[in-house]
Amino acid sequence: MESFKNLGLSDEILEALEKKGFTNPTPIQEQAIPILIEGKRDIVGQAQTGTGKTAAFGIPILETIDEHSRNTQALILAPTRELAIQVAEEIDSIKGSKRLNVFPVYGGQSIDRQIRELRRGVQIVVGTPGRILDHISRRTIKLENVSYVVLDEADEMLNMGFIDDVEEILKSVSTDKRMLLFSATLPDSIMKLAKNYMREYDIIKVKRQQLTTTLTDQSFYEIHSRDKFELLSRIIDTEKEFYGLIFCKTKADVDEVANRLNEKGYAAEGLHGDMTQAQREKTLDKFKGKKINVLVATDVAARGIDINDLTHVVNFDIPQNPESYVHRIGRTGRAGKQGYAITFVEPSEFRKFKYIQKIAKTEIKREEVPDVKDIISAKKIKIISGIKEVLESGKYADCEKMASDLLEDADPQEVLSAVLKYALKDELSESNYKKIGRGSQRSERSGRNDSRGRRSFAPGENVRLFVALGKLDKMNPKKLVDHISRKSDVKGRDIDDVKVFEKFSFVTVSSSDAEIILDSFKNERRGRRSIIEVASGN
Repeated sequence: MESFKNLGLSDEILEALEKKGFTNPTPIQEQAIPILIEGKRDIVGQAQTGTGKTAAFGIPILETIDEHSRNTQALILAPTRELAIQVAEEIDSIKGSKRLNVFPVYGGQSIDRQIRELRRGVQIVVGTPGRILDHISRRTIKLENVSYVVLDEADEMLNMGFIDDVEEILKSVSTDKRMLLFSATLPDSIMKLAKNYMREYDIIKVKRQQLTTTLTDQSFYEIHSRDKFELLSRIIDTEKEFYGLIFCKTKADVDEVANRLNEKGYAAEGLHGDMTQAQREKTLDKFKGKKINVLVATDVAARGIDINDLTHVVNFDIPQNPESYVHRIGRTGRAGKQGYAITFVEPSEFRKFKYIQKIAKTEIKREEVPDVKDIISAKKIKIISGIKEVLESGKYADCEKMASDLLEDADPQEVLSAVLKYALKDELSESNYKKIGRGSQRSERSGRNDSRGRRSFAPGENVRLFVALGKLDKMNPKKLVDHISRKSDVKGRDIDDVKVFEKFSFVTVSSSDAEIILDSFKNERRGRRSIIEVASGN
């Protein structure tokens, strides 16, 4: 395998890659980067998330566009706002000292802010098709100088009904541009798009790496975001030994979780990309030396951490893809020791989590939230065990005189009880634990009606919904998804298997999203029936 230094990259990019811990390109990067830097052909790349495809097209774009011009020179289209943000952040993180502006534009963000930023000059725009079209119609984005157009996760864009929007955008871009298309699959519809809008192109195919998991015990909790920290505290307190790595999505989350753990008396520190190398090394040394037993980190910051005796990995936020999941949990259960991998799953994330489980080819068992009484019992066992270890060690001579003074004219059991109370204070009080909402634990009522007559579903169950809107109502898959999403705040990417017929449609969503959608549309009716209902036979 070649190193990045052999690919003819600039010192700025090499330095940025080195800071991120990257020395060797992935297969897709090794194939695509030379073609894009040295040649003039377009590329159709078959590669899944987690193969390094963002850097495969991001690095050549950074190397070849003019940083002295404020014109938009690269347009990257992504199917979802989350992916647009992720791609923009990844490219921005590898630009090094190059004076380039990388900016994501998507629905849900202030369009006025986007317009101001675009007017100032953005060389690399990453956006969702709908919002890019909006800017084209407003004439707030200029695409005549674009030399690169990238379609990222093209098959997903087609599945979500964005093909018309994509084609409309491509008509607004110069025919001299280079077009790069990346997709997990290459169906006929994708190849037709390539033939219609691309010049001569090379096809690059990269097989997904075989995903394997260790013998680590894997489990998950379905939990609302507001209750995650309380659950983490309970898990740490329940375990006999906890020497663990906590993964969070953002730097801000890392800081918040680490600070809250410290406030509750846990020995914890955070690790993320804003830290200097000296700060990072100091924190890692403390963790490796077990001066702290909890390290909270982002995926990027955790790269290169290699510790054999971690007892736990906790996914405070679920990972972006199956590869990240396997990579995270592979850090525990090493050297013949039992390891535990725990994932917190919000109700709206359940379908994504099931996909991770399916692709990673692993069974992940559901756990119930630890009861407070069980936690107190576990704490008592740990305290008694610790005291017995001190007794067996004989290392208490410096306390014997105090013990003798306390026992003079006093009952030994009363003295010991007072000593424990003095040392522990309120540590064994149930009031230390906040109530965790039970809204996600509905499995016992699966398929039954609640007290208000609405059907409830088992967590994780997929629900088929009937929608009394169809083509006669000028609906297509994209418009229907947008309509449901706007009304219910359920993310469009979480609405699957959309089928639109003349007078009605069907969609599939998770159980938690089904309840939100049904509640949001309960007052909208067509005739005697609600506009959205659970499909018969569901």
